[in-house]
Amino acid sequence: MHVWGADTPTRRWPSGSAHAAHRPVPVGVEETLRVLDEAGVHRAVLVPPSWEGDRNDLALDAAARYPNRFAVMGRISLTDTASTNRLARWREQQGMLGVRLTLHLDPLRAAFRRGELDWFWAAAEAAGLPVMVYAPGMSRLLGEIARRHPALRLIVDHLALPVNLAGVESFADLPELLALARFPNVAAKASALPCHSELGHPFGDVHHALHRVFDAFGPRRLFWGSDWTRLPCPYRDNISLFTEELSFLSDEDIQWIMGKALLGWLDWPTDAQRTG
Repeated sequence: MHVWGADTPTRRWPSGSAHAAHRPVPVGVEETLRVLDEAGVHRAVLVPPSWEGDRNDLALDAAARYPNRFAVMGRISLTDTASTNRLARWREQQGMLGVRLTLHLDPLRAAFRRGELDWFWAAAEAAGLPVMVYAPGMSRLLGEIARRHPALRLIVDHLALPVNLAGVESFADLPELLALARFPNVAAKASALPCHSELGHPFGDVHHALHRVFDAFGPRRLFWGSDWTRLPCPYRDNISLFTEELSFLSDEDIQWIMGKALLGWLDWPTDAQRTG
């Protein structure tokens, strides 16, 4: 989920990024908590949005205020030479679990293709940081990263589906994603799936693809997500898609996919682990 603030003279967004915001009114922590509470969701991973630039301040503040509800997969500059040293101490920031990269647009997409981000994968692996990465059409390259860095935990965001496509066309590259399942250090995040459906709830045209992803990755490497502010449907509908509509999932599978597996993958301790 995203939280963000307004573009103001004291907190400027990068030039030309405003069009990417999911809505014109920023989403704050209190509104997000209301949405979670109404749906019965206990925790959420906050992902600072790209349109604010490489800043994590609001998400980290939310995690500090509500440590049992929020944690952060933060953004880091991939062009700042100081970032390597920052990664080594990344999790010393309260509430910070790992890194989230968006590689769907140039210049970072081109830099990834040219191998200019190789330093990052090595540094994240050395620091033991899980990485969420959105890189549609680039699953083969992610496979090379997974092969070269077997201790690096990679999570493929949004099943690597192109952000503006829906229906059959959006799943054209699904075989390349499924091929990543052979690497035990790769997981798939099934987030924002209603955005890729041409039907209303229960989004029957994405069920078959989800079944294939489940068969490839299994319940312990398949993570539910929402991208709530981008959804074309009520938040609850994106939950019930997984908890009620996918007949191939057992009750135990649902527990893993709806949070249990992600807690382990990100080393996000439960309340019992904190007090035990």
